[in-house]
Amino acid sequence: MSPLITPEELAAIGDASILDVRWRLGGPPGIEAYHEAHIPGAVFCDLDADLAAPAGPAGRHPLPTPEAFQEAMRRLGVSEGRPVVVYDDADSTAAARAWWTLRYFGHGDVRVLDGGLRAWTRAGLPLTKDEAPVPPGDFTARPGGMPVLDADQAAALASDGVLLDARAAERYRGEVEPIDPVAGHVPGAISAPTFENVEPGGRFHNREFLRERFNSLGAVEGVPVGAYCGSGVTAAHEVLALEIAGLPAALYVGSWSNWVADSSRPVATG
Repeated sequence: MSPLITPEELAAIGDASILDVRWRLGGPPGIEAYHEAHIPGAVFCDLDADLAAPAGPAGRHPLPTPEAFQEAMRRLGVSEGRPVVVYDDADSTAAARAWWTLRYFGHGDVRVLDGGLRAWTRAGLPLTKDEAPVPPGDFTARPGGMPVLDADQAAALASDGVLLDARAAERYRGEVEPIDPVAGHVPGAISAPTFENVEPGGRFHNREFLRERFNSLGAVEGVPVGAYCGSGVTAAHEVLALEIAGLPAALYVGSWSNWVADSSRPVATG
């Protein structure tokens, strides 16, 4: 099953949990946009509160505990045997974090609305301000459904496999760092900016395009692949793009914000 779903396919689904995961680094809060208009039946999923634990040495968006994630998903109406569709504004960066976290905690039927809310409205489909009560779900969080990396494993993968840096190229090179205290990248990592995974309108490039892109970076069948970014959000988008390409990959959830929390870890630039 493809991890993506089109607006037309979503409109035809009779019963699904729809999560609105609109979020931007530095704001404004996605809940404001949700209150203005959202896909009928969607509930707002807060990336910072529902898809991550509090920031700290583990990173700016570390994994939530199974208990916290289970409680959040049940509150949002997520159940075991019910499909989940996640979306954001357009390019699926935030939605991919929801897709990945649900998959990691064991939900087997999660798809991302390709092109997000922009694609939905371009298809002429309706929006609403209505916020109906959400019956609690019965989702049970079972960690381990997706591969993860810690800092040591990421360092080893940069030498023995392919570690992709999903941030903008200037952050990878260490020319600018707007968020974390140290600029640069994990030694041996390869720059693979996430925005190159999508078309100008926000939809993912097709499988063949993505496979060729990642193959050119050394991500081929039989070679272990991982991805990181600043805090494990855009890197989840990279993992999603790799999955579309048929190339499984692990996520370094702590990413650069965890890497630089330990001053003894090496930093590369250029």
